[in-house]
Amino acid sequence: MQTITSMMIALPAIIIALTFHEYAHGKVAYWLGDETAYSYGRLTLNPFPHIDPIGFLMLFIFHFGWAKPVPVNPLNFKGTSIKTGMMLVSLAGPGMNIVLAFIGMILLKLLIPYQAYEWANISLAMVQPLIQINLILAAFNLIPLPPLDGSKILAGLLPDSGAQALYSLEQYGPLLLLLFIVTGIASKVFLPLANFLGGILYMIVF
Repeated sequence: MQTITSMMIALPAIIIALTFHEYAHGKVAYWLGDETAYSYGRLTLNPFPHIDPIGFLMLFIFHFGWAKPVPVNPLNFKGTSIKTGMMLVSLAGPGMNIVLAFIGMILLKLLIPYQAYEWANISLAMVQPLIQINLILAAFNLIPLPPLDGSKILAGLLPDSGAQALYSLEQYGPLLLLLFIVTGIASKVFLPLANFLGGILYMIVF
């Protein structure tokens, strides 16, 4: 019962984190000249076009899930190379989650002095998952493993030969990612990174 209650409290934060993450990808692609996300109705903050039913259900069962990836056609980019454009688009998702965590941290600071009031405690119960989930989502997506955003960010920093080698792993990406998750290697990478990012935001806000 406690787990179900916790998930219901965290539900708004999950929806916000996933929706804004995907919207950010589409928005930056749009700024770079690619209107694919817009044409598919994905350039919106309405969560329903972004929610993957299976990925959303997995969140409740296994506490791990996903949203529908925003479609991007890098051939439409203008004024930048495909590699650099994809790096910027990929950075946008985790970057948005860090911004949301930062906003949540500010709200946390503003609410703490009012903990004696019930409305403040209810708000704190909503804000804390907003911070945690966005930090975890940002850190997880920064893992440089296809199909995660981190792989395209790393590819943008590597020479063309290195980027091509990384792109060639995409066909095996889902299997490698599943292996990383099942063996616990992924959590040993992204949880310390999430804590590190959270520590930086805490020092800035508090």
